[in-house]
Amino acid sequence: MKIKLRHRWPWLLLVLLVLLGGGFVLWALTGPSARPVALAALVGDARVAVEQDRWLAFAPTDSQPIAGLILYPGGRVDARAYAPLAREIAAEGFRVVIVPMPLRLAVLAPERATAVMATYSEITHWAVGGHSLGGAMAARYADRHPDHVAGLVLWASYPAASDDLSERPLAVTSIYGTRDGLATVDKIQASRVLLPLNTIFVPIEGGNHAGFGDYGPQSGDLPATISVQEQQHQIVVATVTLLQALASLSH
Repeated sequence: MKIKLRHRWPWLLLVLLVLLGGGFVLWALTGPSARPVALAALVGDARVAVEQDRWLAFAPTDSQPIAGLILYPGGRVDARAYAPLAREIAAEGFRVVIVPMPLRLAVLAPERATAVMATYSEITHWAVGGHSLGGAMAARYADRHPDHVAGLVLWASYPAASDDLSERPLAVTSIYGTRDGLATVDKIQASRVLLPLNTIFVPIEGGNHAGFGDYGPQSGDLPATISVQEQQHQIVVATVTLLQALASLSH
């Protein structure tokens, strides 16, 4: 009997690893899905052209943008949930590229912005950004590629302690909701030491974590006291302001 068990345990371990791995994949892929309003924003029109190939790419139809934003989705969130915001930002004259992540986790592929930059080489000033985990990974990318990134946009997010950007010549805007139950106001304030002194912090009064996308309520979050539309309008305005500052560098 001991001999049989000795030969059997590697197979039992393999089965256990497969079950654990399958459970992780299922957990990652069953996160919040994009709502119909987000899916509708993926259709191009006279103002904004939309591409759906490797990424979700948005661009104005009436101009050639020189500044752009590469956006990393939040952890386990359907990348399409950010389409309405990307569309409105693009309509203001910018290239916006939402980057889907393996297993919907930006931590598994924080370097994907490099391929986006190579594809849209006409963009001379790039900002990277993201929501929640996506924002943290965008901050990591900015830290590792200072020569390629001019700006950073954090949506309900902050850098990891290992990614100290405080001495970087980087334009940074940190946008957060005062009703965020995950990236709380205290956590955002604590991140100041990791960001440049000229970082612009934009509080959205009554905004919450889920309001940075269109995917419905999120576990652990607080209920917003403003509409999703109002919250996203403020997000777009603050993000566009940073991109306009980057575009002005060429003038």
